[in-house]
Amino acid sequence: MTAIDTQSSMPAEDLEDLYENAPCGYLSLQPDGRIVKVNRTLSTWIGIPAEQLLGKRLHDLLNTSGRIFYETHFAPLLRMQGFFNEVALDLVTVDGKKLPVLANAMERRAEDGALLFTRVTMFQAAERRRYERDLVDARTAADAASATIKSKLAFEQQTAELREEFIAVLGHDLRNPLASISAAARILRKEKQTDRAIKVLDLMQGSVVRMSALIDNVLDFARGRLGGGITLERRSEHLEPLLRQVIEELRFSHLDRAIEVTIEFDGPINCDSGRIGQLVSNLLGNALTHGAPDEPVRLSAATVDGKLELWIANGGAPISSEAMTGLFQPFFKGEAGTSQRGLGLGLHIASEIARAHGGTITVSSDDKETRFTFVMPLDFELNLNH
Repeated sequence: MTAIDTQSSMPAEDLEDLYENAPCGYLSLQPDGRIVKVNRTLSTWIGIPAEQLLGKRLHDLLNTSGRIFYETHFAPLLRMQGFFNEVALDLVTVDGKKLPVLANAMERRAEDGALLFTRVTMFQAAERRRYERDLVDARTAADAASATIKSKLAFEQQTAELREEFIAVLGHDLRNPLASISAAARILRKEKQTDRAIKVLDLMQGSVVRMSALIDNVLDFARGRLGGGITLERRSEHLEPLLRQVIEELRFSHLDRAIEVTIEFDGPINCDSGRIGQLVSNLLGNALTHGAPDEPVRLSAATVDGKLELWIANGGAPISSEAMTGLFQPFFKGEAGTSQRGLGLGLHIASEIARAHGGTITVSSDDKETRFTFVMPLDFELNLNH
C-alpha cells in the first residue's frame, strides 16, 4: 500500500477540531488588538469560556508585569518586524494563578499592506521557565560563591604574606640572641675557668645547639604548611666534613654519651649539604634523646651502588607498633614516659628533607636496637631532567 493509498484510507482531518483542540493555544487579534477568535485549548487553560474572551485585549489576560512588557516590548516588536518568536508571558487564570507561556505571533496583511489580523500561538512553559529560573539562580549562586572564593583567596594570600614576614622576623629575632650567647660561651671557654664554670659553659653551648635545631625545625615546618615546602640548594661537594661537624656538636652537648661513627664516601655528593646535616642532626638527636643512656649510638654513612645510605641506631626499648604509625607526623611526641620532650617536629622535618632529595627514611625497632635508615639516589637530579 502506498503512502497515497494510506492517506486516502484515513478519515479527513477535521480542521475545526484541529484548531479547537490543538496542543497549543490559538487566538487572533484585530488591528486594534481585540480578540476575535480563540481556541478551546487556550480558554480551558485559563478557565474562561471562549465567548467571554472575545472582544478583550490580549494584555487583559496578562499579569501586571506582563502588561508592562506587552506595551514596552511585545507590541513595538510586532509593529516593527511583523512577527516575534518565543516571547515569555504570564497569563492570569480565572482563579488568579499565573500560567507561564511562550508566545509566537505573526501579522496577516492585505495586498495594500493594511493589517488584517494577528495570529498568536501559545505553549505552556512552566517547566521551561522553572528550568530557566533555576539556571539563573544557579548562576547567581555560582557568581556569589566565586566572589566569596576570590575574597577568601585574597585574604589567604595576604595572610600567607604576613605569616612569611612573621616567620622571617621570628627566625632573625631568635637566632641573633642565640648567636650572641654562643659567641660569648666560646670566648669564655677559651679563657681560664674553674671546672664548674667549664661545665656550665658546655651546658650552655649544648643548649645553643639544641635551640638552633629547634628554630630550624619550626621555621621549616611553618614554611611547609604555607606551601613552600623544603627548599634545596643542591651542589656537588664533600659531605663528610659537615657530617662530622654535626656529630661533634651533638657529642659536645651529650658529653656522657658514646657515639660511634663510620663514614665511607667515594667522593663528592650532589645534595644540599646543609639540609642533609639538618637531617642527620635530627635523627642523631632523636637517638641520643630516646636511646638507652648506657649504650652507644652508632652512625654509618656510605655510598653504595649509586645510593647514599645512612643509618643511625641506638639501644633501648623498642618503638611500639602504635607509635610507629605516627612517627613521622608533625608534633608526634613519642612514647609516654619519655623524660625529654621536644616539639615533635624533628623526624617530620627529616622525612621531608629526605623526600625533597628523592630519598626515603625507614625505621626498624626490636629488643636489640632501633634503627633509622636514610637512602638517597645519587643521580636523583639527573633523573628529574629526564
